[in-house]
Amino acid sequence: MRAFLLIAVTAAALTAAGLVDATMAVERCACRHGQYESWHGDYYHVAWGMPVALVVPPNAENQVHWGWGVGNTRVTPICSQFGRSWPGPVSYDRGMFRPTPRWPSDTDQFGVYYLRGPW
Repeated sequence: MRAFLLIAVTAAALTAAGLVDATMAVERCACRHGQYESWHGDYYHVAWGMPVALVVPPNAENQVHWGWGVGNTRVTPICSQFGRSWPGPVSYDRGMFRPTPRWPSDTDQFGVYYLRGPW
């Protein structure tokens, strides 16, 4: 009985350690992906005509994407992408983006994207 309990506790500890490492690896991969990809998605904010960056505090780690439908709500990490150096005015071609659909099915379709501030 004692050996079984020891094996069960050891197996649970190894499994928990493996899950933590896998979660951290996914977050690191997502943040590394965020450094090389654009900060915005496929949609623009209809009031501005371009994607809008919503800068959140640096201690905000995750964002929730709400979707209508079964299993369409997800949580993703917010990677630090906002920098203080301003490269100058940037023009966007509205043809690169889509407007908010008449009946949106996800919060990503509103054209507002979270960016974590560096301060």
